[in-house]
Amino acid sequence: MTLKHINPTTVAPPVGAYSQGVLAPAVGQWLHVAGQVGIAPGGELAQGFAAQAHTAWQNLIAILKDAQMDASHLVKVTTFLVDSAHVSELNAVRAPFLADARPASTLVVVKALARAEWLFEVEAVAYRG
Repeated sequence: MTLKHINPTTVAPPVGAYSQGVLAPAVGQWLHVAGQVGIAPGGELAQGFAAQAHTAWQNLIAILKDAQMDASHLVKVTTFLVDSAHVSELNAVRAPFLADARPASTLVVVKALARAEWLFEVEAVAYRG
């Protein structure tokens, strides 16, 4: 894969495990992953923030795998939290899923998600050349 991670010296460096931009060639396959929440394949909602985030990341990785991709193909990840107190917990949950991948990343703290019991949601864009 020929993704190029863009982190110019004229911009502040990333404050976490992500890239400021990711450049992908024009020819290839793009995968847009809908928002994933902490609902397991059997339909049960994981309990607590860390469990929901872990389950949502498992779902996202499963979708990548079904498309014959993995975390290294992620170009952009957008994460939604309902409580900013979970930011440090989030980093611990997502790190094993991303490993050395450094997609562009946006973190948004929102008042609520579509259902009151959801504490976390993640959506992504991936590319395979």
